[in-house]
Amino acid sequence: MKYSAEVEKMCPLAKGTYHGPAPIPEEGKWVQAKEIKDISGLTHGIGWCAPQQGGCKLTLNVKDGVIEEALVETIGCSGMTHSAAMASEILIGKTILEALNTDLVCDAINTAMRELFLQIVYGRTQTAFSEDGLPIGAGLEDLGKGLRSQVGTTYATSKKGPRYLELAEGYITKIAVDENDTIIGYKFVHLGKMMEMIKKGMDANEALEKASGQYGRVDDAQKLIDPREE
Repeated sequence: MKYSAEVEKMCPLAKGTYHGPAPIPEEGKWVQAKEIKDISGLTHGIGWCAPQQGGCKLTLNVKDGVIEEALVETIGCSGMTHSAAMASEILIGKTILEALNTDLVCDAINTAMRELFLQIVYGRTQTAFSEDGLPIGAGLEDLGKGLRSQVGTTYATSKKGPRYLELAEGYITKIAVDENDTIIGYKFVHLGKMMEMIKKGMDANEALEKASGQYGRVDDAQKLIDPREE
């Protein structure tokens, strides 16, 4: 290590008491994190790319500094789906420091990794005060039955008004409107549940019917419209 001439001429003085870093909450414990292996926790974060045409929700479950579980959800850009596939393979087994300095293919995913890193190393995880944190596999609980992301897609113009295309319950098949053409409900099909039934051998039409439902005052509707055609 090189020192400047000014430093070399200084007389040495003793350093005061060293108390270490401030402890941070991790999985129900207070930890003085000094090394990467001291970090644990499960948390979520959002990232976006430079042109802001796509976004990523990233969920990581870190145990002893290593990413043991990763859930990568992307929206808004076709290239991001392939990036997410690669990122899910890249992330697992890496330390959070390695992951922070790894190209995760898509800027939105890289940005999400940065945001999660900050949460994790500052003790702001979702499991900061949960004893022993959450088991590997907890990330899948965000997806629910059928393992599909919670997606909401709506569209509107000032001339023709709103169209509900997909909401948390599923793919919107019909919009219910009243006598004033105001939306009062909708019919939907949960695609994840439908595909699970079809995989188990159920006829597709029967699976479609069983996975369908409605929300709001559909029964009071003056008419039902197809949001993709009308």
